[in-house]
Amino acid sequence: MESAENKFCYKYPHPAVTTDCVIFGFDGNYLKILLVKRGVDPYAGCWALPGGFLKPDETVEECAARELREETNLQTELLQPFGVFSKPDRDPRERVMTIPFLALVKYSPNVKGGDDAREARWFDIDAMPELAFDHKEIFKKAIQQLQRIIHFEPIGFDLLEEKFTMPELQKLYQAILNVEFDRRNFQRKMLNSGILIPLDEKENRGGHRSAALFRFDKEKYDQMKLNGSFRIEF
Repeated sequence: MESAENKFCYKYPHPAVTTDCVIFGFDGNYLKILLVKRGVDPYAGCWALPGGFLKPDETVEECAARELREETNLQTELLQPFGVFSKPDRDPRERVMTIPFLALVKYSPNVKGGDDAREARWFDIDAMPELAFDHKEIFKKAIQQLQRIIHFEPIGFDLLEEKFTMPELQKLYQAILNVEFDRRNFQRKMLNSGILIPLDEKENRGGHRSAALFRFDKEKYDQMKLNGSFRIEF
């Protein structure tokens, strides 16, 4: 009698699956992306997105989190998939399709390479090195995804400190959307969004003119998201 294991053993070729992580941070002035320098071929010595091969006993979400932790010493639960890249020749080793994940994290320079990554480093998105494989295409799609969700989600939750100034928030939105906003118009739009709480304190600038501090109203945003009323138009 044929076993269940043999019954479902097909002869079709099985492509390998990887995950790649597009991790964005913000240092107060520039939008950053986290890259690793590959320590093995192909593309040894080249910069790439953190990522690697899916193990048989894990989900793609678990794979993305594991590879990010192993290669950069960074842990986050904010990973979101945003498509599949499956060109037949995208990887010179074999037929490999990849599922990229997007995450927004508070910037910290304390990242270090591990596993098969020689080094991990943050780069300004406007000063990135050449990337291995098709990772430049993945990065471009990640930016497009970020520019879409910025209208529906207050991404500053993840990229800014708990207390922030209006100029810091404006710099973040300008960095993501690659546009310059009029200061007064931007402030009016953000205050009208209903998710900012003005604080009775100011940024300490050592005697210089200080800017007012704000924080996000997470409870108000969750209510607006639930009824579909949150949207910011620029």
